[in-house]
Parts: sequence; structure tokens; C-alpha cells
Amino acid sequence: MNDAIVVIGAGSIGQAIARRIGAGKHILLADIRQENADAAARILSDAGFDVTTATVDVSSRASVHGLVDAATAIGAVSGVIHAAGVSPSQASPETILKVDLYGTALVLDEFGNVIARGGAGVVIASQSGHRLPPLSTEQNAALATTPVEELLGLPMLRPDQVKDSLHAYQLSKRGNSLRVMAEAVRWGEAWRAGQHDQPRHHHHPACQRRAEGTTRRGLPAHDGSVRGWTGRHAGRGGNRWRAPDGRRRRVHHGQRLPDGWRSHGSLLVRRTRPEMTGWLRSTAERSPSPCLPWVESPTQTEPPPAGLLVG
Repeated sequence: MNDAIVVIGAGSIGQAIARRIGAGKHILLADIRQENADAAARILSDAGFDVTTATVDVSSRASVHGLVDAATAIGAVSGVIHAAGVSPSQASPETILKVDLYGTALVLDEFGNVIARGGAGVVIASQSGHRLPPLSTEQNAALATTPVEELLGLPMLRPDQVKDSLHAYQLSKRGNSLRVMAEAVRWGEAWRAGQHDQPRHHHHPACQRRAEGTTRRGLPAHDGSVRGWTGRHAGRGGNRWRAPDGRRRRVHHGQRLPDGWRSHGSLLVRRTRPEMTGWLRSTAERSPSPCLPWVESPTQTEPPPAGLLVG
């Protein structure tokens, strides 16, 4: 049986991600309209991918559960790409909340029960979710952790509180980010049964930069342990790093450096212990960042159990 990659939403974003991660795996491409799924499947099939299609309505638990059954019949579900949704110009506030907020929570809930060890999920959200005024701690917690079937009953989502489609869209996308944080922990902890070590939370660099109030430029090396290496983001041409001898080097993403370090975007990263499978940031390892794309145990020697990333 092949590993299955589930792509929900047959548009350009879903297809682009499927091309990057679908090689050697079976892609199950689902859309609310069968003709859209079929058209996208032809494009991917012509490019050499193994693709089947399905229809799904993400606002229906029965429909999403049926998609889960179809995916597990193919093989282990090693990836879920959720790129379906409606925009403020397409639907009413009620429909936007039902599809973009409830539908995303439903997909994460259902596929979180079957995601394979080492699997990952990607949820496409929007920067529009960051254009809302700050929500209260209680509201953030409610969007992140309220049981799926109770989510649309929250007071903050009542019709007298959400009066236009843009506001509904912004709340939905904010909720997507918060939901991914909570579900990332659940997806990871689902494989932690029997382990005695507390999981270690790893933060997505972009989210942690926002929480720290820093920029991509001039980030310091973690505890000065990179032996004097400092960096400055240099756009498309890579990053310019000043070596301990004072000379500048242009270092591209993923390039290996001395002492086990390598470049990762505008950061220097390395494994802090041989038994850890994940890469840690070269800046503050622990911060109040709210973004938790994956969870990993300090003594984990196998691939991480499952991870989630919101984009």
C-alpha cells in the first residue's frame, strides 16, 4: 500500500504543494466540485503523479469522514493539505464561518485521528487573520480549543456580533491559526502514549520573530555558541554571514557550516543533541511564541510523530 497525501481544494495552491511533496506517494485530490478535482487530477497525472479524486464538503462531518475512509483505504495518511475555503466576496458571513472556520477545525479533528507517524499537515490561512484587533485570552482559547461541534455556537460568532463577510473571514483565519496550534499538540501527543518525557515545543521562525518583536535582519547567534558567526538577510541572493575571521560569506538556505551548523533562511541552526531529530533556531530557543507547528520529545529518536503548519 502507498502512503496517501490528501489535498483538499483542487486550486493552484493545493496543486503546487502536492507537486512538492507528492512524488512517490498516492495523491487523493478532493474538492466540493468533481469537475474541479478531475481537471486538477489530469494536470498532475500528466506530470507523472499517481492521483485519484473525490468530492468533499468540508462543512459536513459525514463528508469529511468519508474522505478519511477513502484515504485510509489507499494507505497510511502521511500528509494532509487543506487549501479549501471561500473568500469574503464569495459568500455570506454564515457560510464563511461554516466553511473556513468550522470546516478547518473538522478536517483537523478527523484527520488527526488517522495521521501516520512522521506525517504532517498544512493549512492555508491568510494574513487577513492578523488584521483583527487583538482578541482576549478567553476568545483565543475558545477559538483554539472549543469542541468542533460547539465552535459555531460561541458568543463571539453570533450573527449580531459578525455582521459582514470580511469580519467573518478575518475571524475564521485567526481561528485557523489558533486551531493549528492546539491541534499540532494533539497530533503529536497522540503518539506519546507511554513516554515519560515532557514534549518540547518548536516554534516556526516567522511566528517566533513576531512574538519577539524582531526582524529578519541582524538576528544574534544563540548564546554566542556559533563561534562569532553573525548574519544579515540579503534577499534572493542568500544571506551574508560574517565569519569569525571577519570575512563575509554568502550562505544560501540549507548550506552546511562548521561545527554542525547550517543556514536556514536568515537563521543559523543545528541539532543541540545527537538524539534530537529536529533543528533548533539559533536565536532564543524558548519564547512566548504562539506558533507550534510540531511537537517533539527531548529523547525522541524516531521521526517526529506528526506535525502541523499554518500558512
